[in-house]
Amino acid sequence: MTRTAMKFAAAHAVLVLATGVFSSAASAQQVFRIVGPDGKVTFSDQPPPASANARVSASSGDGNRAAASPSLPFELRRVAGQYPVTLYTGNDCAPCGSARALLTARGIPFTERTVTTNEDSQALKRLSGETALPFVTIGSQQLKGFSDSEWTQFLDAAGYPKTSVLPASYRQAAATPLVTVSTAPAAPAAAPPGATRAATAPSAPPITPAATPDNPAGIRF
Repeated sequence: MTRTAMKFAAAHAVLVLATGVFSSAASAQQVFRIVGPDGKVTFSDQPPPASANARVSASSGDGNRAAASPSLPFELRRVAGQYPVTLYTGNDCAPCGSARALLTARGIPFTERTVTTNEDSQALKRLSGETALPFVTIGSQQLKGFSDSEWTQFLDAAGYPKTSVLPASYRQAAATPLVTVSTAPAAPAAAPPGATRAATAPSAPPITPAATPDNPAGIRF
């Protein structure tokens, strides 16, 4: 086998491995906020079983689906579907504004998640290992802090166009909180001993989180 053929085979193996990582990690980075019957809040990358009688909330995946909208040019839609971009931002964060401006000017379809509450911060720390902002994921690649040259390098490597090819009708989806807190009525007070239990309406089923992950994986360099 020639040296050129060996290099091609190695590159192909890396591509196959990256595809496998994308599939397996896509379901592992979703963060669920789980409120147990006792009111205790925990975070997990797995939803609780229905028998746990817990309330669950999670960030919607609608933004990622919008990023790969059929209205986009084919090549851009293909890249956005394979290596979706999710930007995490906070209030009074100048670098966050610079990061958003770079993605917008370049015509990158992206999902924006805001980190403003303690629950958001906990979920971000679970995803990235820290709470520094801005934070961006390009497929499985995580970039912490904003660097124009570094972000440009990774966007180029993922295959995003260097200049915007978005149609004039495209509208960027509004930013949404990283953790969406669900509300539910308080549990009824326990009846005193010996009292006759009154008939009550059946309790609502637990909220089922969206199946689409917030931070899909995929890119490897």
